[in-house]
Amino acid sequence: MVPGASVLAERRYCSKEVYNKENLFNSLNYDVAAKKRKKDMLNSKTKTQYFHQEKWIYVHKGSTKERHGYCTLGEAFNRLDFSTAILDSRRFNYVVRLLELIAKSQLTSLSGIAQKNFMNILEKVVLKVLEDQQNIRLIRELLQTLYTSLCTLVQRVGKSVLVGNINMWVYRMETILHWQQQLNNIQITRPAFKGLTFTDLPLCLQLNIMQRLSDGRDLVSLGQVAPDLHVLSEDRLLWKKLCQYHFSERQIRKRLILSDKGQLDWKKMYFKLARCYPRKEQYGDTLQLCRHCHILSWKGTDHPCTANNPESCSISLSPQDFINLFKF
Repeated sequence: MVPGASVLAERRYCSKEVYNKENLFNSLNYDVAAKKRKKDMLNSKTKTQYFHQEKWIYVHKGSTKERHGYCTLGEAFNRLDFSTAILDSRRFNYVVRLLELIAKSQLTSLSGIAQKNFMNILEKVVLKVLEDQQNIRLIRELLQTLYTSLCTLVQRVGKSVLVGNINMWVYRMETILHWQQQLNNIQITRPAFKGLTFTDLPLCLQLNIMQRLSDGRDLVSLGQVAPDLHVLSEDRLLWKKLCQYHFSERQIRKRLILSDKGQLDWKKMYFKLARCYPRKEQYGDTLQLCRHCHILSWKGTDHPCTANNPESCSISLSPQDFINLFKF
Protein backbone atom coordinates (compact mmCIF):
# COMPACT_ATOMS: atom_id res chain seq x y z
CA MET A 1 0.00 0.00 0.00
CA VAL A 2 1.23 3.50 -0.78
CA PRO A 3 2.47 5.21 2.39
CA GLY A 4 -0.20 7.46 3.81
CA ALA A 5 -2.92 5.94 1.63
CA SER A 6 -4.70 4.44 4.59
CA VAL A 7 -4.68 7.77 6.34
CA LEU A 8 -6.01 9.47 3.23
CA ALA A 9 -8.74 6.83 2.84
CA GLU A 10 -9.72 7.25 6.46
CA ARG A 11 -9.92 11.00 6.05
CA ARG A 12 -12.09 10.57 2.97
CA TYR A 13 -14.32 8.16 4.86
CA CYS A 14 -14.61 10.58 7.78
CA SER A 15 -15.32 13.47 5.41
CA LYS A 16 -17.98 11.39 3.65
CA GLU A 17 -19.54 10.44 7.00
CA VAL A 18 -19.59 14.08 8.11
CA TYR A 19 -21.08 15.02 4.74
CA ASN A 20 -23.78 12.36 5.12
CA LYS A 21 -24.55 13.54 8.65
CA GLU A 22 -24.80 17.12 7.44
CA ASN A 23 -27.13 16.02 4.65
CA LEU A 24 -29.21 14.06 7.13
CA PHE A 25 -29.30 17.04 9.50
CA ASN A 26 -30.25 19.39 6.67
CA SER A 27 -32.88 16.92 5.51
CA LEU A 28 -34.33 16.74 9.01
CA ASN A 29 -34.33 20.52 9.25
CA TYR A 30 -36.05 20.69 5.89
CA ASP A 31 -38.69 18.20 7.03
CA VAL A 32 -39.24 20.13 10.25
CA ALA A 33 -39.47 23.41 8.33
CA ALA A 34 -41.86 21.85 5.82
CA LYS A 35 -44.07 20.51 8.59
CA LYS A 36 -44.01 23.92 10.28
CA ARG A 37 -44.96 25.63 7.03
CA LYS A 38 -47.78 23.13 6.58
CA LYS A 39 -48.98 23.73 10.12
CA ASP A 40 -48.76 27.50 9.68
CA MET A 41 -50.69 27.21 6.44
CA LEU A 42 -53.36 25.14 8.18
CA ASN A 43 -53.59 27.67 10.97
CA SER A 44 -53.80 30.52 8.51
CA LYS A 45 -56.60 28.75 6.70
CA THR A 46 -58.57 28.58 9.91
CA LYS A 47 -58.47 32.39 9.90
CA THR A 48 -61.14 32.01 7.24
CA GLN A 49 -64.53 30.62 8.15
CA TYR A 50 -65.13 27.01 7.12
CA PHE A 51 -67.50 27.31 4.18
CA HIS A 52 -70.03 24.71 3.15
CA GLN A 53 -71.81 24.40 -0.14
CA GLU A 54 -75.23 24.35 1.53
CA LYS A 55 -76.15 27.49 3.48
CA TRP A 56 -78.73 25.71 5.60
CA ILE A 57 -78.68 23.10 8.34
CA TYR A 58 -81.10 20.51 9.67
CA VAL A 59 -82.04 20.81 13.34
CA HIS A 60 -84.62 19.08 15.46
CA LYS A 61 -85.56 20.07 18.98
CA GLY A 62 -86.28 16.48 19.97
CA SER A 63 -82.95 15.15 18.74
CA THR A 64 -80.10 13.95 20.91
CA LYS A 65 -76.52 12.85 20.28
CA GLU A 66 -77.78 9.29 19.85
CA ARG A 67 -80.63 10.15 17.49
CA HIS A 68 -80.67 11.28 13.88
CA GLY A 69 -80.87 15.03 13.53
CA TYR A 70 -78.57 15.96 16.37
CA CYS A 71 -76.84 19.28 15.63
CA THR A 72 -74.60 21.40 17.80
CA LEU A 73 -74.57 25.16 18.14
CA GLY A 74 -71.01 25.16 16.83
CA GLU A 75 -71.96 23.21 13.71
CA ALA A 76 -74.81 25.60 12.94
CA PHE A 77 -72.51 28.55 13.58
CA ASN A 78 -70.03 27.16 11.05
CA ARG A 79 -72.63 26.42 8.37
CA LEU A 80 -74.84 29.51 8.23
CA ASP A 81 -72.38 31.93 6.59
CA PHE A 82 -72.32 34.70 9.19
CA SER A 83 -69.25 36.23 7.50
CA THR A 84 -71.38 37.26 4.54
CA ALA A 85 -74.35 38.17 6.73
CA ILE A 86 -72.46 40.97 8.53
CA LEU A 87 -72.00 42.73 5.20
CA ASP A 88 -75.78 43.00 4.87
CA SER A 89 -77.08 45.99 6.85
CA ARG A 90 -80.37 44.16 7.45
CA ARG A 91 -78.57 41.26 9.17
CA PHE A 92 -75.71 43.08 10.89
CA ASN A 93 -77.47 43.82 14.20
CA TYR A 94 -78.89 40.29 14.28
CA VAL A 95 -75.45 38.72 13.97
CA VAL A 96 -73.97 41.09 16.56
CA ARG A 97 -76.72 40.23 19.04
CA LEU A 98 -76.11 36.53 18.39
CA LEU A 99 -72.37 36.98 19.00
CA GLU A 100 -73.18 38.78 22.24
CA LEU A 101 -75.42 35.95 23.48
CA ILE A 102 -72.75 33.38 22.63
CA ALA A 103 -70.12 35.50 24.38
CA LYS A 104 -72.25 35.68 27.51
CA SER A 105 -72.99 32.02 28.06
CA GLN A 106 -72.28 29.73 25.09
CA LEU A 107 -68.53 29.94 24.42
CA THR A 108 -67.87 26.64 26.17
CA SER A 109 -70.44 24.86 23.99
CA LEU A 110 -68.54 25.72 20.80
CA SER A 111 -66.01 23.33 19.31
CA GLY A 112 -62.44 24.47 18.69
CA ILE A 113 -63.20 25.22 15.03
CA ALA A 114 -66.40 27.06 15.95
CA GLN A 115 -64.50 29.15 18.51
CA LYS A 116 -61.99 30.11 15.82
CA ASN A 117 -64.81 31.03 13.46
CA PHE A 118 -66.41 33.08 16.24
CA MET A 119 -63.21 35.12 16.66
CA ASN A 120 -62.73 35.43 12.88
CA ILE A 121 -66.27 36.75 12.38
CA LEU A 122 -65.80 39.12 15.32
CA GLU A 123 -62.62 40.42 13.71
CA LYS A 124 -64.50 41.10 10.48
CA VAL A 125 -67.20 42.94 12.43
CA VAL A 126 -64.59 45.15 14.12
CA LEU A 127 -62.83 45.89 10.82
CA LYS A 128 -66.15 46.82 9.22
CA VAL A 129 -66.97 49.23 12.06
CA LEU A 130 -63.50 50.78 11.92
CA GLU A 131 -63.95 51.32 8.20
CA ASP A 132 -67.47 52.74 8.02
CA GLN A 133 -67.50 54.30 11.55
CA GLN A 134 -71.01 53.05 12.33
CA ASN A 135 -72.39 50.99 15.23
CA ILE A 136 -69.34 51.86 17.36
CA ARG A 137 -71.13 51.70 20.72
CA LEU A 138 -72.79 48.41 19.81
CA ILE A 139 -69.43 46.73 19.12
CA ARG A 140 -67.81 48.28 22.18
CA GLU A 141 -70.46 46.64 24.32
CA LEU A 142 -69.99 43.32 22.50
CA LEU A 143 -66.23 43.35 23.07
CA GLN A 144 -66.65 44.27 26.74
CA THR A 145 -69.13 41.42 27.22
CA LEU A 146 -66.76 38.95 25.57
CA TYR A 147 -63.73 40.16 27.54
CA THR A 148 -65.62 39.88 30.83
CA SER A 149 -66.73 36.33 29.99
CA LEU A 150 -63.21 35.28 29.01
CA CYS A 151 -61.75 36.72 32.22
CA THR A 152 -64.09 34.44 34.18
CA LEU A 153 -63.45 31.37 32.01
CA VAL A 154 -59.67 31.74 31.91
CA GLN A 155 -59.58 31.83 35.71
CA ARG A 156 -61.19 28.39 35.65
CA VAL A 157 -58.49 26.92 33.39
CA GLY A 158 -57.93 23.22 33.95
CA LYS A 159 -61.62 22.52 34.35
CA SER A 160 -62.25 21.91 30.63
CA VAL A 161 -64.27 25.09 30.20
CA LEU A 162 -62.48 26.32 27.08
CA VAL A 163 -61.11 24.41 24.11
CA GLY A 164 -57.46 25.17 23.35
CA ASN A 165 -54.29 26.29 25.04
CA ILE A 166 -54.54 28.94 27.75
CA ASN A 167 -51.87 31.04 25.99
CA MET A 168 -54.05 31.17 22.90
CA TRP A 169 -56.96 32.57 24.90
CA VAL A 170 -54.72 35.10 26.64
CA TYR A 171 -53.57 36.22 23.19
CA ARG A 172 -57.21 36.54 22.09
CA MET A 173 -57.96 38.64 25.15
CA GLU A 174 -55.04 40.92 24.27
CA THR A 175 -56.46 41.18 20.75
CA ILE A 176 -59.85 42.21 22.17
CA LEU A 177 -58.16 44.95 24.23
CA HIS A 178 -56.40 46.14 21.08
CA TRP A 179 -59.71 46.28 19.22
CA GLN A 180 -61.27 48.25 22.06
CA GLN A 181 -58.43 50.74 21.91
CA GLN A 182 -58.88 51.11 18.16
CA LEU A 183 -62.60 51.81 18.61
CA ASN A 184 -61.86 54.35 21.35
CA ASN A 185 -59.44 56.15 19.02
CA ILE A 186 -61.93 56.55 16.19
CA GLN A 187 -62.26 60.15 15.09
CA ILE A 188 -65.56 60.69 13.28
CA THR A 189 -64.83 62.62 10.13
CA ARG A 190 -67.43 65.10 8.99
CA PRO A 191 -68.28 64.48 5.32
CA ALA A 192 -67.39 67.26 2.92
CA PHE A 193 -70.99 67.90 2.02
CA LYS A 194 -72.43 71.41 1.89
CA GLY A 195 -75.99 70.51 0.94
CA LEU A 196 -79.07 70.02 3.09
CA THR A 197 -78.34 68.68 6.59
CA PHE A 198 -80.55 67.11 9.26
CA THR A 199 -80.95 70.39 11.14
CA ASP A 200 -82.09 72.11 7.92
CA LEU A 201 -85.18 69.90 7.75
CA PRO A 202 -88.52 71.13 9.12
CA LEU A 203 -89.00 70.38 12.82
CA CYS A 204 -91.83 67.97 12.09
CA LEU A 205 -89.57 65.88 9.83
CA GLN A 206 -86.75 65.95 12.38
CA LEU A 207 -89.13 64.71 15.06
CA ASN A 208 -90.53 62.07 12.72
CA ILE A 209 -87.04 60.71 12.07
CA MET A 210 -86.20 60.74 15.78
CA GLN A 211 -89.34 58.72 16.49
CA ARG A 212 -87.89 55.91 14.36
CA LEU A 213 -84.88 55.48 16.65
CA SER A 214 -85.48 52.44 18.84
CA ASP A 215 -82.64 53.05 21.33
CA GLY A 216 -82.89 55.85 23.87
CA ARG A 217 -79.11 56.22 23.92
CA ASP A 218 -79.23 57.20 20.25
CA LEU A 219 -81.72 59.93 21.10
CA VAL A 220 -79.43 61.26 23.82
CA SER A 221 -76.45 61.22 21.45
CA LEU A 222 -78.42 63.01 18.75
CA GLY A 223 -79.50 65.66 21.26
CA GLN A 224 -75.83 66.45 21.97
CA VAL A 225 -75.18 67.49 18.35
CA ALA A 226 -76.92 70.86 18.49
CA PRO A 227 -79.00 72.90 20.98
CA ASP A 228 -82.11 72.70 18.79
CA LEU A 229 -81.82 68.90 18.58
CA HIS A 230 -81.40 68.74 22.35
CA VAL A 231 -84.77 70.42 22.78
CA LEU A 232 -86.39 67.93 20.41
CA SER A 233 -84.70 64.95 22.10
CA GLU A 234 -86.31 65.93 25.42
CA ASP A 235 -89.84 65.74 24.00
CA ARG A 236 -92.02 63.84 26.50
CA LEU A 237 -94.19 62.25 23.78
CA LEU A 238 -91.05 60.90 22.09
CA TRP A 239 -89.94 59.09 25.26
CA LYS A 240 -93.46 57.95 26.03
CA LYS A 241 -93.74 56.21 22.65
CA LEU A 242 -90.32 54.67 23.20
CA CYS A 243 -91.42 53.23 26.55
CA GLN A 244 -94.65 51.90 25.10
CA TYR A 245 -92.78 50.32 22.18
CA HIS A 246 -90.34 48.35 24.34
CA PHE A 247 -92.30 47.60 27.49
CA SER A 248 -95.76 46.38 28.50
CA GLU A 249 -98.28 48.49 30.39
CA ARG A 250 -97.78 46.33 33.46
CA GLN A 251 -94.02 46.87 33.40
CA ILE A 252 -94.50 50.62 32.97
CA ARG A 253 -96.91 50.84 35.90
CA LYS A 254 -94.32 49.23 38.17
CA ARG A 255 -91.69 51.85 37.33
CA LEU A 256 -93.55 55.17 37.42
CA ILE A 257 -91.35 58.22 38.03
CA LEU A 258 -92.71 61.75 38.54
CA SER A 259 -90.84 64.91 37.57
CA ASP A 260 -90.61 68.03 39.75
CA LYS A 261 -93.69 69.33 37.95
CA GLY A 262 -95.71 66.28 38.94
CA GLN A 263 -95.70 64.79 35.42
CA LEU A 264 -94.50 61.37 34.39
CA ASP A 265 -90.81 61.56 33.53
CA TRP A 266 -90.82 59.20 30.53
CA LYS A 267 -87.12 59.62 29.83
CA LYS A 268 -86.05 58.51 33.31
CA MET A 269 -88.67 55.77 33.21
CA TYR A 270 -87.24 54.44 29.94
CA PHE A 271 -83.73 54.01 31.31
CA LYS A 272 -85.01 52.49 34.54
CA LEU A 273 -87.19 50.06 32.60
CA ALA A 274 -84.26 49.19 30.33
CA ARG A 275 -82.24 48.19 33.40
CA CYS A 276 -85.03 45.97 34.71
CA TYR A 277 -86.51 44.40 31.57
CA PRO A 278 -85.23 43.35 28.13
CA ARG A 279 -86.04 45.76 25.36
CA LYS A 280 -87.96 44.73 22.27
CA GLU A 281 -85.63 43.47 19.56
CA GLN A 282 -86.11 44.57 15.98
CA TYR A 283 -84.17 43.25 12.98
CA GLY A 284 -84.37 43.86 9.26
CA ASP A 285 -83.72 40.20 8.51
CA THR A 286 -83.51 37.05 10.64
CA LEU A 287 -82.77 33.36 10.49
CA GLN A 288 -85.82 31.25 9.74
CA LEU A 289 -86.83 27.76 10.76
CA CYS A 290 -89.00 25.64 8.46
CA ARG A 291 -91.54 23.86 10.65
CA HIS A 292 -92.14 21.28 7.94
CA CYS A 293 -88.61 20.00 7.38
CA HIS A 294 -86.82 21.49 10.43
CA ILE A 295 -84.23 23.30 8.31
CA LEU A 296 -82.62 26.49 9.57
CA SER A 297 -81.48 29.11 7.04
CA TRP A 298 -81.44 32.79 6.21
CA LYS A 299 -84.53 34.20 4.56
CA GLY A 300 -84.42 33.71 0.82
CA THR A 301 -82.05 30.73 1.00
CA ASP A 302 -83.22 27.74 -1.03
CA HIS A 303 -83.44 24.48 0.88
CA PRO A 304 -84.83 21.03 -0.02
CA CYS A 305 -88.36 21.44 1.36
CA THR A 306 -91.18 19.10 0.33
CA ALA A 307 -94.00 21.37 1.53
CA ASN A 308 -96.43 22.72 -1.07
CA ASN A 309 -95.89 26.26 0.19
CA PRO A 310 -92.52 26.45 1.96
CA GLU A 311 -92.88 30.16 2.80
CA SER A 312 -95.95 29.50 4.93
CA CYS A 313 -93.98 26.98 7.00
CA SER A 314 -91.15 29.34 7.92
CA ILE A 315 -91.01 31.15 11.24
CA SER A 316 -88.57 33.92 12.14
CA LEU A 317 -86.18 33.26 15.01
CA SER A 318 -84.78 35.86 17.36
CA PRO A 319 -81.11 35.44 18.36
CA GLN A 320 -82.25 33.94 21.67
CA ASP A 321 -84.58 31.54 19.84
CA PHE A 322 -81.59 30.43 17.76
CA ILE A 323 -79.59 29.70 20.94
CA ASN A 324 -82.53 27.84 22.50
CA LEU A 325 -82.72 25.45 19.55
CA PHE A 326 -79.49 23.84 20.71
CA LYS A 327 -80.28 23.46 24.40
CA PHE A 328 -80.87 19.71 24.63
